[in-house]
Amino acid sequence: MAPEVIAATAGVQLTVLDSTDPEQVGAALSVRLAETAIVVSSKSGATVETDSHRRVFEKAFSDAGIDPKRRIITVTDPGTPLDVASREAGYRAVFNADPNVGGRFSALTAYGLVPCGLAGVDIKAFLDEAEEAARILNQDSAENIGLALGLAFGRTIPLRNKVVIVEDGSGMVGFPAWAEQLIAESTGKLGTGVLPVAAGPNAPEITSGAEDLLVVRLVSPDADVALGENEVAIAGGLANQMMVWEFATAVAGRLLGINPFDQPDVEAAKAAARGLLDAHHGFTAPTFTDGAVEVRGGDWLGPVATVTDAVQALLARLGPDGYLSVQAYLDRLSYAPLEGIRAELAAASSRPVTFGWGPRFLHSTGQFHKGGPAIGVFLQITAVANLDVAIPGRPFTFGELIAAQAAGDAKVLGEHGRPVLRLHLTDRAAGIDQLRSVFSSLPHLAASVTGS
Repeated sequence: MAPEVIAATAGVQLTVLDSTDPEQVGAALSVRLAETAIVVSSKSGATVETDSHRRVFEKAFSDAGIDPKRRIITVTDPGTPLDVASREAGYRAVFNADPNVGGRFSALTAYGLVPCGLAGVDIKAFLDEAEEAARILNQDSAENIGLALGLAFGRTIPLRNKVVIVEDGSGMVGFPAWAEQLIAESTGKLGTGVLPVAAGPNAPEITSGAEDLLVVRLVSPDADVALGENEVAIAGGLANQMMVWEFATAVAGRLLGINPFDQPDVEAAKAAARGLLDAHHGFTAPTFTDGAVEVRGGDWLGPVATVTDAVQALLARLGPDGYLSVQAYLDRLSYAPLEGIRAELAAASSRPVTFGWGPRFLHSTGQFHKGGPAIGVFLQITAVANLDVAIPGRPFTFGELIAAQAAGDAKVLGEHGRPVLRLHLTDRAAGIDQLRSVFSSLPHLAASVTGS
């Protein structure tokens, strides 16, 4: 996510393939293959999504008469399976990152910088800015914005442990989504944590009046911002801000009494997905079908027969300090407008709503969902694909992989006692139209339910 933010903010072209959705994979394979080099990044060197992407691109290059060894660059920790295999295969370049730096803190390591440098970002200028920020962050002073922001995350009275991150003219493209995965995976464990919500300047959460919300506005250095109650503003260049937010997240972890540098609950969903793949099993039978949507839910769902009723039943499970997590296992580039349902659901529920694209969130915010406070309810959106893509050397396709990842995460969330509503679209276009109609017409929950 860091390379995507850095490249977009710098205005250079970089395609980030972070999905196992077969339509998104197929689209990436079909565009300018003759002019493409790929950077395969995996800290563990054994991530199934990354390995699958490498396999399918290697075959595509070979089929097009292109030597894959000249087109593949890898970034991984020293000695990982990917490191060893890449050197044996003779790939064009292998970059090793510092193994002591966690993945979500790695924006200023080889993971964040190699793809951006290849795409044309001025890495030297970027690092110079980061070094200047580091000098300020190393000082014990009132001017240390990292300490102040960490304090706001981890020790407000009352604790405002839902942080709405608003892009409000900073010029940093996609920064809230990067900050979201940093904060959620770092702090969401041992039943505590800070829930980050990536939102726009008119997000319903901003005016909800909820006492557990803190709004952080990302503004330009010369902005004259009128701040409301429970709001702060922060300005600076991208490298500066990445340093500040990483520092503040570590400070918040200390204040919350947790280790911000581990992710003990991330592996659970991966293991569940692997188990479903081994059993050649994906989704269970639907509870019922309404139009182009198959509905699946637990015993909490009750006797409902429409998508609208099922969504309302899920929202009714929200407590006064709860949140809703929307998880869309779809091509995030082709279906980007679907993110608009986040604001509609926030308005209907009067509670914070996060939106994550699967399966990438499993490696980040997925930690908070399982290890953080048990206050979330979950809306999972999956769909049949109009095409599927085989994975060379694997007994499953991308379509089967993403289905297992979604089902595996739902299984683990259910085992943690989290309510999960799964909406599976049997036709992508018709199903999305149906969902948009449902979400736009939801009545607002009563104040007694939301606590607002």
